[in-house]
Amino acid sequence: MTASVESTTGVTLPKSWHALQTIWQGGESVVQQGLPHRQLAPAWQILLLGDGSPTRHLQLLTGEPTEVDVIDMSHIGTDLDGAPRQIQRVPGPRLRRQVWLRTASGQRLAYATSWWEASHVDEYLQNRNLPIWASLARLRTELYRDVQGLYYGHSAALEEAFDQQGPFWGRHYLFWHHGRPLTLIYEVFSPYLTQYLGSTQLEVED
Repeated sequence: MTASVESTTGVTLPKSWHALQTIWQGGESVVQQGLPHRQLAPAWQILLLGDGSPTRHLQLLTGEPTEVDVIDMSHIGTDLDGAPRQIQRVPGPRLRRQVWLRTASGQRLAYATSWWEASHVDEYLQNRNLPIWASLARLRTELYRDVQGLYYGHSAALEEAFDQQGPFWGRHYLFWHHGRPLTLIYEVFSPYLTQYLGSTQLEVED
């Protein structure tokens, strides 16, 4: 069971985050080489392995603005938080942010957790209800999205939140700015996106 804490606004915020229970995962070599199309279709590889903005991609796919529901902003100090090991590249003390990415009409498309150096988060997320891409674009921040890992797995919490059956595809990456890690982000995408991208796997004849 996920522990929770009551905020001053009466909204229940999670103390933990939704990591996938992995069936399969791949590291940097997989990210660089890509996957066989029978395992992950090309359109999904562009979304997951490309270095472009997912919020921008989702907006282009759906034809609707991508909006953010912030569900958690927690100071976690120097705790590693069960995050991918690259969290150690982000200086502490840290702040964890969890969001749903959805269409303006309310369809949830993705879940994201990010870890920030707490002392700098206000500098880069001046409006915390904006997608990270939109916030950094307003600041004209030059970034490099460094995809580090890929996941395929289950999450009961995400099945309920997306109203979609798993398993799900996810990834984690570092944002680099001026040669230093700015934030670590873990994202999981809803199978609802098959309406736009097609099946996650291609049937390939032998």
